[in-house]
Amino acid sequence: MAVPASMKEVLARRIAGEIILSNQPGVTMRKWREAFDISQVRLAERLGLSSSVISDYESGRRLSPGTRFVKRFVESLISVGEEGESQMLRQLARLSITFSDAIVDMREFPVPVKARRICEAVNGVVLANEPQLSRDIYGYTVVDSMRALETLSGTDFYQMFGSTTERAVVFTGVSSGRSPMVAIRVHPLKPRMVVIQGPVSKAQSVDKLGVMLAELEQIPYVMSRITNVDRLVTSLNDLYRAVSSARLT
Repeated sequence: MAVPASMKEVLARRIAGEIILSNQPGVTMRKWREAFDISQVRLAERLGLSSSVISDYESGRRLSPGTRFVKRFVESLISVGEEGESQMLRQLARLSITFSDAIVDMREFPVPVKARRICEAVNGVVLANEPQLSRDIYGYTVVDSMRALETLSGTDFYQMFGSTTERAVVFTGVSSGRSPMVAIRVHPLKPRMVVIQGPVSKAQSVDKLGVMLAELEQIPYVMSRITNVDRLVTSLNDLYRAVSSARLT
């Protein structure tokens, strides 16, 4: 299975960036290894290491890996994935990577912010997993839900994660809240927070299956009470600027 070099480069940068930015790089390494469906033993063989080294990193028994090791880890992950017909790479091989017009806005925070601040910025009502609002968020993506769902089986879904999955994904134009969570449930990559916005405007009108899936995934699930997409984006941008300004002072 031949994967275009440009696709491999985009994916490699995304994986490496997420590992380096993560508060638990070993957990992130394990997530990606499992997403590629590669065993510790197979990956260790490619790296020329004992499988116990991979296990130690993933369990946190070893200190965070350096950038040189992360680079080797990611390159090995992708090369073994090509040889093993990884489902993730198979999807990429069939598609070209283009920036989707389904993505309304995307930002990466210079420092992590708590999910609770995202909830406040979108004037949100918590639908599931309120205790998880204490988790760190490293960025956000605002998505036109209808356009995203039309291309969900392709690389558009991967584009939503920017440089890391540890972000909030905001779905706009949502009518019930079922489709976004069903899509997230079946996909190997998960955001750290989900916000829905659109015709669904009352907590009791949100589809119960969407709430149940959020609870199963342990993802904070929030409904925005901002009815206008432009105002929603502006509010999130205001948070981004405030965080960036604080970082500089």
